Amino acid sequence: MTKEWNIGMLLGVSSGYWQGCTLQAGVRLKVFTILGETTRTVDQVAEQAGADARATGLLLNALAAMGLLKKTGDRYKNSGFTRQFLVAGKPEYMGHIILHHHHILDGWAQLDQAVTTGRSVARRSYGAETERESFLMGMFNLAMMLAPQLANKFRLSGCRRLLDLGGGPGTYSIHFCLANPDLQAVILDRPTTEPFARETVAKFNLSERIDFIGGDFTCDPIGGGPYDVAWLSHILHSNSMSECQNCLDKTVAALSPGGQILVHDFILDDSKDGPEFPALFALNMLVGTANGRSYSRAEITAMLERAGVSDIVHHKLKVPNDSSVLAGRKK
Repeated sequence: MTKEWNIGMLLGVSSGYWQGCTLQAGVRLKVFTILGETTRTVDQVAEQAGADARATGLLLNALAAMGLLKKTGDRYKNSGFTRQFLVAGKPEYMGHIILHHHHILDGWAQLDQAVTTGRSVARRSYGAETERESFLMGMFNLAMMLAPQLANKFRLSGCRRLLDLGGGPGTYSIHFCLANPDLQAVILDRPTTEPFARETVAKFNLSERIDFIGGDFTCDPIGGGPYDVAWLSHILHSNSMSECQNCLDKTVAALSPGGQILVHDFILDDSKDGPEFPALFALNMLVGTANGRSYSRAEITAMLERAGVSDIVHHKLKVPNDSSVLAGRKK
């Protein structure tokens, strides 16, 4: 789709990080959680946040101007939207992914350097554990919005064993198992992910049906097979094409004959100039990884075919970030 640009749009995009940083500061300082269901003054919020009162007032006013808070007199409260999505502890809390965006912001500020050198850039660290938690739980929150829809779309009747490769906290395993009572799943991801995955799975009372194997699928063998279906959600974009091919080869080898493989990612059109989010996400991978990028439908299809997959179909989804699924079967 061709955009009709004007000066207002141009400056809005250029300064868009102002809004992003304001939101991220509100989450990092727990402003929305402090307000909760209450109405508070600047001084009350500043005291609980451990922040300067004058500066807190500027932040609260900006958040109110953005429509995220409501101000009456000298008192502030959450909007209905922020009470639902930005108060920590709520089931639909989106703060983790917003903090992840905050953690990678420093890298994006050096995008010109990454383009000049062709390499990822160094960025400030907020602590490995803090960054891991915000990333994993952010992925969980995002996947919770998509997983029920995808589990309903890709019915796995007749499948007994699912491989959730790089499955993180196990969101998709959970929803595929909920939608298919006879299905069992194995999450294969780095050992540091296991505590998050087991805790999340236990909350859904699925510990007897969903197991975890610790390992690095880029270099370790894929154990626990054979599987009837493999689900690879947002795995390929972190790796080079040769690493992706190796991953797909090993995954298909772990499938039973006729087994399904479902690749969910930010998949570009074959021309690679759209959709917009996958094209921008390719730059996110440039900034943050050694060799990752978004791949096109044709590129992933060719890799799947080389791995021994046929009957490949591209399923476009009605989701905000333009992710889609390429599905096929082992020959």
